[in-house]
Amino acid sequence: MEPGRTWKVGELARATGLTVRTLHHWGDVGLVVPTARTSAGHRLYTESDVERVYQVLALRRLGVDLATAGALLDGSAEVSEVLTRHLAAVDEQITALGRLRDGLEATLATASGRSSDDFLDLIRKVIIVDEIVQKHFSPEQLTALAERKETDGERIAAVEAAWPDLIGRVQRAIDAGMDPTSEDGRALAREWQGLLHEFHQGDAQLRESLYAMQQDNAEAIRRDHGGPSPEQIEFITRASA
Repeated sequence: MEPGRTWKVGELARATGLTVRTLHHWGDVGLVVPTARTSAGHRLYTESDVERVYQVLALRRLGVDLATAGALLDGSAEVSEVLTRHLAAVDEQITALGRLRDGLEATLATASGRSSDDFLDLIRKVIIVDEIVQKHFSPEQLTALAERKETDGERIAAVEAAWPDLIGRVQRAIDAGMDPTSEDGRALAREWQGLLHEFHQGDAQLRESLYAMQQDNAEAIRRDHGGPSPEQIEFITRASA
């Protein structure tokens, strides 16, 4: 920068890629207030003003909101506290993007040969599932599950693939009039509990979140995703007693 140089708002907008309206807004809220004026009263930005503009831009690109950026630059906020809070928010976004990617991948795998109406219905189901999951599982639980899927994806896929077969065998046992407390009934229950344990791995809170999600959305899970029926769950409950 040239020593002592000043910039008009339009010049600074072109140099930074910001709009004049944005720079005016930053001035109005006290974030970057130009310290000089022309004789006609127009805004002039000094070197220190321009430096602050670029500092705000850097923070915005990190996802820091304007109010927090101002507090950081003015020294009224603890840097470590702000960054810790922002890191947690970024982790939540990464988890959400991971769920979105998984949903899109699952939708793509079944989209071939479907009509546009079928495809939109698949998208709707993905959105509903995401909302249900977010309602019943904490961000920390979702992060842990995402990390587990990344490190042990093949095992998780095998467990997911085992559920339809087991649900089918339980239904056939019910249709055949099997006593849930018989040895065969208890064997089915042990297998069922084993698959559940693969999900929650003994974490009591994760287990409760899973059970709450199933209880609150049993019909939708059964209808849209082949989940167990109330009759099948009752059979397993009696067999596990």
